[in-house]
Amino acid sequence: MELLSVNAGRPTAVDYTNAPSGRTGIDKRPVEGPVRIAAPGPEGASGVAGDAVCDLRFHGGADRAVYAFAREDLDRWEAELGRTLAAGSFGENLTLRGLDVNGALIGERWRIGDEVVLEVTGGRIPCRTFAGFLEEKGWVRRFNESAAGPGALLRVITPGEVRAGDPVKVVHRPSHGITVARLHHAATADRTLLPETLVAAEWMESGLLALARAYTEKYGEESGER
Repeated sequence: MELLSVNAGRPTAVDYTNAPSGRTGIDKRPVEGPVRIAAPGPEGASGVAGDAVCDLRFHGGADRAVYAFAREDLDRWEAELGRTLAAGSFGENLTLRGLDVNGALIGERWRIGDEVVLEVTGGRIPCRTFAGFLEEKGWVRRFNESAAGPGALLRVITPGEVRAGDPVKVVHRPSHGITVARLHHAATADRTLLPETLVAAEWMESGLLALARAYTEKYGEESGER
C-alpha cells in the first residue's frame, strides 16, 4: 500500500459552484516534495498545506481535513467514462494504491510515511461543484450509485510530512462493521440503514452523524433492523 500522489488546489472563480465566494479548489494537482499535513485551524481549512478549501459548509475542518481516493477506483472510472483521470481528478488530496479505501471502517487509522496518522470519518457526498467540474451528465447520481465508491474523508490524528511513494499502513481498526461504503449507501440510497451506522458515531464526520441521528430520532432505531 502506498501514497501515489499528494494533490492540492488553488482557489479559482468558476460559474458552476454555489459556494458563497464563487470560487473552488476542486482542481487538485500533484505537488512535489514533502507536504505537511496537520489538523486545520479554527477557520476550518484543508489539512493539506497549500490546498484551498473555498466552501467551508461542506469541505475542510477537523472531520474533513483530508480526502483520499484509490487509484484503482480512478481506473474503474476511466474505463466507464472513456477519459484519462490523473491523480487529483476527483478533487482528492491523496491518491492511494493497494488500499481498499471504501472498505475502510469508520474510525480506521492509517499511518502514511513515518509520521502522519489519519482517521477515517466517512465518504464524500458529491455536490454541484463536483458535477460541474467533471462535466458528466447525471454525475451526482452516477457517483453515488457506482460500485467504485465515494473515497474517504479523514481527520488528522498525528501531523507531519508526506510525499509520493510513502508507504501506507493500517494501524487500527474498530470492532464495528460500518465501512465507508456502507455509511455512504445509508446516507445516499437507503436511509433506513442510518440507525445501524450510529455504532460508529464517535468517529463519524459531523454532517453524516447529524443526518444519522436526525433520522433515528424521527423514525426510531427499529427502522435499521434487518
